[in-house]
Amino acid sequence: MRNALIVIDVQNGFEFPLFGKRNNPECEDNIRALLALWRERDMPVVLVRHDSSYPGSPLEPGQPGNDLKPGIDGKHDLFVSKHTNSAFYGTPNLEEWLRANDIDHVTICGITTDHCCSTTARMADNLGFGVDFVLDATHTHDRTLADGTVVSADEVARVNAASLDGEFARVRTTADVVADYA
Repeated sequence: MRNALIVIDVQNGFEFPLFGKRNNPECEDNIRALLALWRERDMPVVLVRHDSSYPGSPLEPGQPGNDLKPGIDGKHDLFVSKHTNSAFYGTPNLEEWLRANDIDHVTICGITTDHCCSTTARMADNLGFGVDFVLDATHTHDRTLADGTVVSADEVARVNAASLDGEFARVRTTADVVADYA
């Protein structure tokens, strides 16, 4: 099994107040731990950045919010820029790169749990890749329903994990993934 780590949208802009309250303050440290492991073992690393096409977005290229958070940039094998919620709809083409490099499994982490990470995991599975989804190496924000009800970020993450696990991915913890390589 060749396993690529896909690190999705770990950008400064997701700390802007317009996104609301977030969960999992340990997310970035867990991502850095996964990156350290992959880099130490010389396994493939894919960094993904959301380059918003909406003027004024904190994720718009040229804005400080578009930058990757400290410790996330660094050695990587592929850098994907995207404008949508799936890393498979970015440039360069992620699926083509994975197949050309005989990668049959991906480990997904990043921001946000329920948008770009979940969508990428679902697509990876649909395309025939094995998928590990590292829940504690993702974070999301509170979501508000049409009736005004606020769903906490923790609940959003739990529901997404329940939806993914066993159907599209194995939902794992950073400690479990690190233990695989001990």
